[in-house]
Amino acid sequence: MNDYIAYCGLDCETCEARIATVINDNELRKKVSKEWSELNGVEITPEMINCSGCRIPGVKTMYCDSLCPIRQCAKEKHVETCGGCLEMKSCEKVGAIIGNNPDARERLESTGNA
Repeated sequence: MNDYIAYCGLDCETCEARIATVINDNELRKKVSKEWSELNGVEITPEMINCSGCRIPGVKTMYCDSLCPIRQCAKEKHVETCGGCLEMKSCEKVGAIIGNNPDARERLESTGNA
């Protein structure tokens, strides 16, 4: 599987946080921090917008690194992505993503055991 596909099936290559990190774009970091702050109802500063990708070694956003329940679960189960988990179709954690993102669901279903 493409290393830039997150445990939940999202494509990290299209994530603006990763793009801002890769090209070191502080204006894009400001844009992402504003959007994510409004979306999540918490303050996210531009300095927090640094991520190399969910499954790629390197820097992660605070949420992705230590708070994302999907990432933590997949790492504990030692699966490449949630697609490798037999519980994926009934999982409430990843269900929040794949229930609203058919592309993420398709990526996981096409590469996993689910």
